[in-house]
Amino acid sequence: MSQLLTVGTPRRNTELVLLILALGVGILANALVNLNLGRSFDNDFYTQSAVLAGLSLAVHLTLRFRAKYADPVILPVVVALNGLGLAVIHRLDITSGDNAGQRQWLWTGLAVAAAIAVIWLLKDHRILRRYTYISLLVSVILLILPLVPGISAGDVNGATVWIRLGPFTFQPGEIAKITLAIFFAGYLSSNRDLILLAGKKIGPLQLPRTRDLAPMIVAWLASVGVLVFQHDLGTSVLFFGLFMVMIYVATSRISWVIIGVLLMAVGGTAAYHLFSHVHRRIDVWLNAFDPQYIGAAGGSFQVVQGMFGMANGGLLGTGFGQGSPDSVPLANSDMIIASIGEELGLVGLFAVVMLYALFIARSFRAALGTRDSFGKLLAVGLSFALALQCFVVIGGVTGMIPLTGLTTPFLAAGGSSLLANWIIVALLLLISNAARRPIDVSAEPTDHQEEVSAP
Repeated sequence: MSQLLTVGTPRRNTELVLLILALGVGILANALVNLNLGRSFDNDFYTQSAVLAGLSLAVHLTLRFRAKYADPVILPVVVALNGLGLAVIHRLDITSGDNAGQRQWLWTGLAVAAAIAVIWLLKDHRILRRYTYISLLVSVILLILPLVPGISAGDVNGATVWIRLGPFTFQPGEIAKITLAIFFAGYLSSNRDLILLAGKKIGPLQLPRTRDLAPMIVAWLASVGVLVFQHDLGTSVLFFGLFMVMIYVATSRISWVIIGVLLMAVGGTAAYHLFSHVHRRIDVWLNAFDPQYIGAAGGSFQVVQGMFGMANGGLLGTGFGQGSPDSVPLANSDMIIASIGEELGLVGLFAVVMLYALFIARSFRAALGTRDSFGKLLAVGLSFALALQCFVVIGGVTGMIPLTGLTTPFLAAGGSSLLANWIIVALLLLISNAARRPIDVSAEPTDHQEEVSAP
């Protein structure tokens, strides 16, 4: 009789309780918007509440059937963030006359449907390892698409990262961060032993062999290419940072990090001196409160307005509908953190940050518990991509680093970002299911066998 080692239990009932609380966050936020702005609870309010609950419960039921050992905290956290984002965008629509909220609801439905499809159709995350080099090819195509005449949306807010699909615009780079993570995870898990072969030693550092530097050079050139041709500083940092973290996790060698930081420093310095858009972005950050930069086209007005808005919110905020976040350009997308900081205050902003921290911590926990190296690297890569995205966005809004065009995951208006992030959630839930499900000790394969024989 085989022995079983229980790594986890199906805590779907715990997830359901947390999910009800998470739905309460989004629905209550939407209710406060209507109350504070003197609007009635019309059919739209009840319909939207029912749709959010239905979508969330659909994912929950899918997990009960297809991934019953998945982490019980990840889904409720994401639903709380998504629901809060919908409420904030709805609040901004009321005062600005925009209809971004309707588009966000449409994308939320598509994103959740995509997540359900991934959970239902992908039986085992290890299957993705078969598509390592196909993922690289797809990533290259996705990154080139915004530069192709006919489908390119052209320069939007200083960056060429969008394509047109009929009446919609889409950012292929958001999907590329997933396919790149799959490629890096597959490549590093297959070639880890070769990468670890000793190269030259300088002091306490064991440097890699020259031939093994090729993947990092390719990642560096790809990030520089995004910066040069698409003028997208945030995505460039995201892609290179993603590879740096994954190769460090795969090898545990600090030398790779040092080499990566040096390459980033060289690329950043060169970009500052060679490309006007990078130079302007840095100058605006360093001189944000200089009147000539505040009033200049593409200057610091957006960041400064956001900072004053957050200062106006103080500790507890002005309350939904009681502030003026709509005075900040792109308040529902790039600057949604400033909008939350003004109307929910420092306490509300800390609560949002803690939700992100909880999501990332649970995702890393899934990576630690996974028994195959591909799953570990993929979970770390996807988790870090969202963590770095949060850091870059919040750091830019608060003036800690230059502002970039990245969106705040699950909160900000943006369909391509929402779609990609919900797919990431689905993959992390599948990986956490593999990490927590009971294993047959007597028949447990080795790490290599487990990966090769993945169904």
